Amino acid sequence: MRAPLLALAALALAAGCKKTEPAVAAPAPAAVAAPPSPAPLPPREHGHGHAPLSLCETRDESPLEAARAWYDEGEYEKALSCAARASALAPSRAEAHAERATALTALGRYEEAKLAWARTLALDPDGLEGLAGAAHLYTVALPGGREHDELGMLYAERGLHLAASQGDAERVQRFGVLSAMAANDLGLASQALSYAEGVLSAAPADPEAAWERALALFELCRFGEAKAAFEARLGDPEQAAHAHQHLGQVLERKGRQAEAEAHFATARKLHPQDFPPPVVASPERFQALLDGALAGLPEDMKRDLQGVPVTAEDLPSDADLLVNDPPLSPTILGIFRGPPLGEPCVPESPGMPCRSISLYRLNLLRAVGTQEELAEQVRTTLVHELGHLRGEDDSELAARGLE
Repeated sequence: MRAPLLALAALALAAGCKKTEPAVAAPAPAAVAAPPSPAPLPPREHGHGHAPLSLCETRDESPLEAARAWYDEGEYEKALSCAARASALAPSRAEAHAERATALTALGRYEEAKLAWARTLALDPDGLEGLAGAAHLYTVALPGGREHDELGMLYAERGLHLAASQGDAERVQRFGVLSAMAANDLGLASQALSYAEGVLSAAPADPEAAWERALALFELCRFGEAKAAFEARLGDPEQAAHAHQHLGQVLERKGRQAEAEAHFATARKLHPQDFPPPVVASPERFQALLDGALAGLPEDMKRDLQGVPVTAEDLPSDADLLVNDPPLSPTILGIFRGPPLGEPCVPESPGMPCRSISLYRLNLLRAVGTQEELAEQVRTTLVHELGHLRGEDDSELAARGLE
């Protein structure tokens, strides 16, 4: 669904050998024992653990043109070889490094691709090809993570601005999709919706923009619109599994559990890698895990929780999600309600606690792969919400590894 962009290069290292200490000589009047022959070393790998590239097959084209042609044919190793030659022949030419970066990205050699895209942008900071390739790498190709997503969004938004100023409609569409992807991944659903709808206004059939719009509507708790948007993606083979999964979550919130389970089962059938059989924990089992996490907290945390009820619920209520503007994500794992410690705390109604914490069983079950991960995530979520109780915001908690 999120396909790669364009081309890259290789490295060559000189072979080397290690010195071998001579054996200690046995006492002898006139001779010293010769040191043993060193054991043969394995062939030295080149670059980042990869064998040397073959010679570039130019087919009577320039190395740069050959790199592009090989890439278009899906021959990424050959594209990399020619792009490496092109960048060696013209080290200050951004296009050559962009082709090298694109081939490395396609080959999954991401650490090398990072450097190649950085070099491309160092040579041409406003180059749309470099910005698009870097945005794709950090938003799509690399594993999800806040730093990757933030970098991807910076590159995508810069590219979008430049492409619009140059009247490059095709690039505007691509950068708009990448901006929507990054915004959704960062939990910025309102921005994602704006970017996606901007693309769809010019290209109504763009499937990636339609998908990012559906996700943003779901994250913004506009469940009726999200349901229709996910239903419209059920016929897309690349998005169908995820559309079924999200439809199940919409229906689950409406209490239509049998229909929801049918969609979850279809998602697992269509894409078992992304949707393995769920971890199972009854409400009683989940409560026991939560009780264990509470009992295992350090004494200072236990003191802070005095008078703060901690409960287990299946899913967040609409009231909890809509307390913020923009709303909280329907997939949140827990919530802290009320002001942090040290601030005035007035109950909304008599007899109600002015501070409380809830953990959401069904969302937590979907976020893990094993019972062991579930127990760990329950504890992490509890400590995260306790951080809010102590006055930390999400960015501070993320910096401590408590996302």
